[in-house]
Amino acid sequence: MVACAEGIGVPRGSGMFRPMLRAVAFLSQEKITAKVNYMKNTFRWSDAEVGIAISKAPTLLTRDKESLQHRSEFLISVVGLAPAYIAYRPAMLMYSLEGRIRPRYYVVKFLKENGLLKCDPSYYTVFKESDMTFKKKFIHPHKEAAPHLEKDYDAACKGEVPTNFRFT
Repeated sequence: MVACAEGIGVPRGSGMFRPMLRAVAFLSQEKITAKVNYMKNTFRWSDAEVGIAISKAPTLLTRDKESLQHRSEFLISVVGLAPAYIAYRPAMLMYSLEGRIRPRYYVVKFLKENGLLKCDPSYYTVFKESDMTFKKKFIHPHKEAAPHLEKDYDAACKGEVPTNFRFT
């Protein structure tokens, strides 16, 4: 396990060494290689990028292929993020697609389309914020212009994705 973790690029002194050991503990070398190759193809990552992503988020090795595929399709095809951007911020792949990533993307998209954002936020920042902080930064300042935004966001987080966020 130690040799495997170090072979992936996580040195013994790293803060990610223990999580990496847990991630590879029950995986054979063949399964790890298959998962690495799958991530390279799915996210269009180079060898270096997949190494960076796994060293920052070892639990990527334990995620199922379907989950990774859905996140890849959404983040790259819908949101328009570059594969390298995701590789350097793999924590995004740990968040719930339906309960966090998708609803927040739709809020930011709604705010942009309606001219309510002064600057283009980093999607990593949008996705990583706590729910309270996200609402404070992106929803509460627009209560007058978009009074239904918080209700629409809360519904989207519960899986009841509205077809459109409402603007009144």
